[in-house]
Amino acid sequence: MTAARTLSVAVDVGPLVGPPTGIGRFTAELTAHLEQRTDVRLIPYVLSFRAALPAGARRLKYPARLALGAWSRGNLPNARRSLRGADVVHGTNYVVPPTGWPTVVSVHDLTLFQRPELVLPVVRTFGSVIRRAVDKGAYVHTISQVVADEVKALLHTDRVRVVYPGPTYDPNQAPGELPDGLVGRRFILSIGTREPRKNLPRLVAAFGQVHDQNHGIVLVLAGSPGTDDAAIADALGKLPHEAAENVRLLGYVDDATRAALFTHATVFAYPSLDEGFGLPLLEAMHYRVPIMTSTAGALPEIAADAALLVDPTDITATAHALHIALTDEPTRQRLVEAGTRRGRAFSWTTAADEMVDLYHHVLEHS
Repeated sequence: MTAARTLSVAVDVGPLVGPPTGIGRFTAELTAHLEQRTDVRLIPYVLSFRAALPAGARRLKYPARLALGAWSRGNLPNARRSLRGADVVHGTNYVVPPTGWPTVVSVHDLTLFQRPELVLPVVRTFGSVIRRAVDKGAYVHTISQVVADEVKALLHTDRVRVVYPGPTYDPNQAPGELPDGLVGRRFILSIGTREPRKNLPRLVAAFGQVHDQNHGIVLVLAGSPGTDDAAIADALGKLPHEAAENVRLLGYVDDATRAALFTHATVFAYPSLDEGFGLPLLEAMHYRVPIMTSTAGALPEIAADAALLVDPTDITATAHALHIALTDEPTRQRLVEAGTRRGRAFSWTTAADEMVDLYHHVLEHS
């Protein structure tokens, strides 16, 4: 049971700064639900020398790159003064500053350790900071059991707790208009930043195999440009002309457009090479879209029986699963019904309850 007294938690809201990301959505929802409680007082903070801060946030006024380098080797600069009044410190995005106080650090996946070539150089620096924090007694929060098991093995700690996030979409969001050229069309939707981990070049290649069997089908890739743009362009260049003409790169889409895309999508494809959770799966479940996803990372754990699962490196298997999801009506209905059931398992109220329990556990055992 959660203790009765109000707990002061310093929480990193840095993921709310800049372009929206999955971790940003996680942080926004978690802090919003914690702020609704009377047993928790949040002390939001951001590690940044210059960035515009969310309302009420304290600034850890260090250049981020220099601070990360220093924290990978020692305990300076120490953030105790900046975060005074906190009982527990929670780093929501892999990094937590040294304070000497009870500490939680969220690890969303282990790509930076296992496949460092798939992440930005600055993200690679997080690894040594996480290791040092854990060595100094930090507890690790993960968003799936798969990541928890990996953390235990890689970081040699049993101080790991799984707290599943809830959905990061607004269920009351009114759909906007579909982008030009999609009205009345059947389309496969994929959403995510165009980075190598999302495996979009192979999805494009699989679409090339599916296109001839499903005349007029469109592949929609929605998400911010990223480091895999060149590989995606190369994959597009290898498609037959008609198939290539039916691939739409939309870039980042706002919430209303996103809701429209999910509302009208024929299939949701999420063939990532690794995911610590896969938040868009919950969105597809909510909108009753049949899902094809991969066997990598936590995706089978989160999708359960609500998706067709494929080896993300097997283009032919991906194409076959897409074809089934597009054409086999009993399978489509089964996936939709299973997705509706599975989606109910994830709640921010439950997540906030479990996170507060974790904070108290950390405080009592540190």
